[in-house]
Amino acid sequence: MKKDKQSIGQAIGRIPSGCMIVTAQHGGRSTGLLASWVQQSSFEPPAVTVCIKPTRPIAELIDGSKRFMINVIGEGTAVKLMKQFGRGFAPGENAFEGLEIESSDYGPILSECVAHLGCRLTNKVSGGDHDIYVGEIEAGDGNENARPFVHVRASGLSY
Repeated sequence: MKKDKQSIGQAIGRIPSGCMIVTAQHGGRSTGLLASWVQQSSFEPPAVTVCIKPTRPIAELIDGSKRFMINVIGEGTAVKLMKQFGRGFAPGENAFEGLEIESSDYGPILSECVAHLGCRLTNKVSGGDHDIYVGEIEAGDGNENARPFVHVRASGLSY
């Protein structure tokens, strides 16, 4: 096995991941974030981990509300949603312009997504340049016939 950074990055990039839009709301503000580092972490209680850079505006909303929504992107809407959410949003900027959303206790629900998981924050751990949020799944729905979008990166050392 090689120990150089490029080889390590190529190997990490082969780890497949889904693409999700994580949303949150707090204090009359809401936003969304394109996330690929989302993973189930427990059967009982059902839980997930989400990795978020601490400087992203959504971090403050999750920290304040102790809740977040995971919207799983489907194959049919991947390009549209990744384009909209991939650029990021400034605090106060409308992340949901032009999208059909529903309100929830956890954050906005994107109607175009194939599954939705409402999570209560149970833990937060520093994990290098991203924080790891652990959320117990308290609500969810999904279209069992829809296919989630999955991708791999050329390198696991950058987006």
